[in-house]
Amino acid sequence: MSFEKAVKALTEKGFAERVIVPEHSSATVAEAAEALGCEPGMIAKTLSFIQDEKPVLILTEGTARIDNKKYRTRFHCKARMIGADMVENLVGHAPGGVCPFGINDGVKVYLDESLKIHDTVYPAAGTDHSAVRLSIAELEQCCPGAEWVDVCQ
Repeated sequence: MSFEKAVKALTEKGFAERVIVPEHSSATVAEAAEALGCEPGMIAKTLSFIQDEKPVLILTEGTARIDNKKYRTRFHCKARMIGADMVENLVGHAPGGVCPFGINDGVKVYLDESLKIHDTVYPAAGTDHSAVRLSIAELEQCCPGAEWVDVCQ
């Protein structure tokens, strides 16, 4: 169901033809890069956090790491990732397929500045065997209301 929700959201934005279903797993950055034949940094890693009891997604460059001090300065709280057992319920996609497309209502999406070092990025598309090829401008179009942040090292 997650894949269908993501593809529906991407279809509404005109990007369904960009969805890729690789033969091998794309659940981790390393697996996705290998399955898609790209650099690990081009994978748009989607991290799930909880802030004030609400889920938040932050897309980062595949090799980037959250900088706790920057996160705390930007969001005025400690970075607390959502437990793997709660991600699907709170966000709408299971770990390995978390993406900003077709998510539950009320989930805020942020795009980290680290993504901008790449012309093309590959976020997941709802499952651990999916991705979508997007330029940074297209990613912005697919994530209406998303804010740019600088919370990575």
